[in-house]
Amino acid sequence: MYFCYSLNGSVMQKKPLILVTNDDGISAPGIRALISCMVELGTVVVVAPDSPQSAMGHAITINNTLHLNKISDEQALVTEYSCSGTPVDCVKMAISEVLKQKPDLCVSGINHGSNSSINVIYSGTMSAALEAGIEGIPAIGFSLLDYNWNADFEQIKPFVLSIASRVLQNKLPEGTILNVNFPKLKKESIKGIKICRQAKAIWQEKFDKRTTPFGKDYYWLTGEFINLDKGEDTDEWALANDYISIVPVQYDLTAHHAIQTLNSWEF
Repeated sequence: MYFCYSLNGSVMQKKPLILVTNDDGISAPGIRALISCMVELGTVVVVAPDSPQSAMGHAITINNTLHLNKISDEQALVTEYSCSGTPVDCVKMAISEVLKQKPDLCVSGINHGSNSSINVIYSGTMSAALEAGIEGIPAIGFSLLDYNWNADFEQIKPFVLSIASRVLQNKLPEGTILNVNFPKLKKESIKGIKICRQAKAIWQEKFDKRTTPFGKDYYWLTGEFINLDKGEDTDEWALANDYISIVPVQYDLTAHHAIQTLNSWEF
């Protein structure tokens, strides 16, 4: 709970400041659902890409200009900005140019599609959350395993609210961000929440080579997701069994277990 004090010394409740972003673009149904959840918890500011930026990873814009446009009017319940850059650009711009203070929470999503397992590496949704974490802001990335633009987000809203409120109340361990994935909704209800590790999996990729009518070759990236991990403590197992997976992730990429081995080498 957040409190402030009036001039007469009485205690008043203060709303937390929440930054909302995504990688599917500011008009995506997923971010609209996330915004509707966050207004129940605090004061919401949205800075999101003006067009889809999926699979951008932690890319930032350095060779082009960036544009930031306010798209909400003065009477709007939520202050919204569209940004011409990547999801990480959006977080950087929010912190540097839009907000007068660091937010109490950054939420990214709700992504249309999975960001479980190895997908976290490529995800613009999770990179935005990681960028907030680097800035010392508690952050969560939310994803629903449904690529349909008209996916039903209503059933998962209570879980989004519950998870976000717990983070606001309890904070997060230093350097930790939450990667939250929801299973694709079926007739069966969600069984609950599992705290998981990231499953070991790969994309077995190939390029679909085609030719234009003018004889020029072009390629579409395709691939098959292969789960190499049979553990029942992974995000992939949880999602396959109708649980919400929560994986605590970090931006420190040091392979700490390899340091002793490398110190034994003679360079």
